[in-house]
Amino acid sequence: MRTACFTGHRVLTGDISQLEERLYNALERAVTNAGITDFYCGGAIGFDMICSKTVLKLRASYPHIRLHLILPCPPQEQIAKWTDMQRSEYMRVLAAADTVELTSQYYYNGCMKKRNARLVELADCCFCFLNADNSQSGTAQTVRMALSKRIMVVNFFKS
Repeated sequence: MRTACFTGHRVLTGDISQLEERLYNALERAVTNAGITDFYCGGAIGFDMICSKTVLKLRASYPHIRLHLILPCPPQEQIAKWTDMQRSEYMRVLAAADTVELTSQYYYNGCMKKRNARLVELADCCFCFLNADNSQSGTAQTVRMALSKRIMVVNFFKS
């Protein structure tokens, strides 16, 4: 089994439809050429949601692939401050995921880092949206974890 995880900023820059197309094409190649079957996502707004929806879209053509949500805390706590539209999108992804794992039973300072470490632990490669100028972000921290594990990192950020 080959696996991939996702990490990225919540606020995205650039043409989102172009990002979605690039991501779809890259994930399709990952499935067909690299044999990736399992995708792990942390369920945040922004890049995570785009990745989750892309995997679900790909699953229509490649029914053997799986979306696994690795959540930092229970959904109601993760989405507490989100907009109604963000919550609705999240709930659709949550319902369509193949598995859901909580890394903590409640929200606390540090639960996101624990979730990120679990994502990297499960992955053979990492797809990210990382602005290198934002080196203190959780995304940057997750990419550093992936690099220390010596797994391939593919960055979709375009400056």
